[in-house]
Amino acid sequence: MKKSDKIRALFMELQLPSRQINDMCCLTFMALAGISEDVPWEQATNRWMRIHDMLTFMNSRLGSSYAENTRETIRKKAIHFLREAAFVEDNGLATNSPNYQYRITEEVLQIVRKLDGVTWKKRCAHFLKSHRSLVEKYAEKRKLHTIPVRINGSELAFSPGRHNALQKAILEEFAPRFAPGSRCLYVGDTTNRTLFHDDDALVHLGIELKVHNKLPDVVLYSEEKDWTYFIEAVTSCGPMSPTRKDELEQMTLDAASGIIYVTAFPDRRTFLKFFKNLAWDTEVWISDSPDHMIHFNGDRFLGPR
Repeated sequence: MKKSDKIRALFMELQLPSRQINDMCCLTFMALAGISEDVPWEQATNRWMRIHDMLTFMNSRLGSSYAENTRETIRKKAIHFLREAAFVEDNGLATNSPNYQYRITEEVLQIVRKLDGVTWKKRCAHFLKSHRSLVEKYAEKRKLHTIPVRINGSELAFSPGRHNALQKAILEEFAPRFAPGSRCLYVGDTTNRTLFHDDDALVHLGIELKVHNKLPDVVLYSEEKDWTYFIEAVTSCGPMSPTRKDELEQMTLDAASGIIYVTAFPDRRTFLKFFKNLAWDTEVWISDSPDHMIHFNGDRFLGPR
């Protein structure tokens, strides 16, 4: 097995996120360990190195061709993650100091020196007992930055992002104003398309349900009015265009309730960007003007066609 492949295996065992198990991280780590194909694992070192020194080693010993102007890229896309994972430490000087240097921690060095033996995985397990993996740290950060949302009286959470912020506004600002007393039957999340869904209710209303990704971003139902609201958040796949409206109409051929088609926009500027793509007989709601609606036809206001 090539040395770089063994480093990848080490990173996987120590639970580095998959996107960080790349050539740049592996070669940077090998340079810090002083390891090349002709150097035995037991001779790994953890001498202090500048990023310039790492570049020199990678280009002369590991077959890479990184230019000097890639130093900041290596700092951000390799060193940063290795340090967060507790694989690497710095010498504590100011970051703009010419003597600012890094090295592999002593604990990780001892694992590297045993990579050609049978005990390295046990050493990795011991390391993880005393250090949270980077995967765990990132998962915790995502949890801390989630967007709380109330759906049918229950507290759930969206992952962070502009799209989910707009979906939260649909549920907590649009619904009380223009669909009072309605229940949410479906809403997705950018990382979990089926965050909340009531398939029984959708089927009961005659909505064809083959795959959830055909549904609009939010589906609400008002029992009092017997209206079903199909709401697209424009920040996902665009507005309620004629093509999209036709597609949804095919899903509701057997629907007993009235169907209302709505596009939600975060602001007027975004609305103007998509204005020409909106289908007739649909509604527009703009989050930063939550008390108002725009109705795309003059014969009647909010209501099914």
